[in-house]
Amino acid sequence: MEMNQETLEKMRQMRLLGMYNAFKTSMDSFKAETMTTDQFVSWLVSNEWDDRCNRMIERLIKQASFRYKASLEEVDYSLDRGLDRNQLQRLAELSFVKEAKDLFVTGSAGTGKSYIATALGYRACQKGLKVLYANTARLMGQLKVAKAKGTILQELKKIERTDLLILDDFGIQPFDAGGRSNLMDIIEDRHGKSSTLITSQVPVKGWYDIIGERTIADAVLDRIVHQAVRVELHGDSLRKMQSKK
Repeated sequence: MEMNQETLEKMRQMRLLGMYNAFKTSMDSFKAETMTTDQFVSWLVSNEWDDRCNRMIERLIKQASFRYKASLEEVDYSLDRGLDRNQLQRLAELSFVKEAKDLFVTGSAGTGKSYIATALGYRACQKGLKVLYANTARLMGQLKVAKAKGTILQELKKIERTDLLILDDFGIQPFDAGGRSNLMDIIEDRHGKSSTLITSQVPVKGWYDIIGERTIADAVLDRIVHQAVRVELHGDSLRKMQSKK
């Protein structure tokens, strides 16, 4: 028994937490006695593997900075908003991320754009991908502060390293000169290398005016529009419909 306690302590110090918990459980339940040595070792390793995967997913979700939790399994297809179940299920396979394609989810306020984007972000984290969720206007404000502090390059590099960048509520506020420049840097850094998911109340054809300056608008849209996958929603606000129930 003393040897087992020493083994547990070594596992804890080596941060083999999944193995630690499994071995401790086996001591309490005599589980080891029902398995061969090979089976027992395999069971310990599987528990360590699962624990590390779960902790990695938790870390990725925390780093993504989602506003709320969302799940693709809880998406409501019964509402008439133009949401194609087959399309969303294909998107859930995340091939668009692996192929570094962009995704646009557009539609009027309250049609579930942010929820769908967040649910896809959660799925990406569960697959071990680095995700960053950001409200577009707030991100541009943060980058403006970072530029004043002299840390803008570090912030842009952090964005560049993500596998999936979610720019939510794109176009709620028009871009100023600093915002246009930062948007151009973000898109240029990610073009052909990483995927950007944009949600917007404004149809894609209206993004030119939102970005503003002609040269930058042309450059940004030329890099994202032609190869992007699109989900176009319509109908009344889900929040409005739920409030009437």
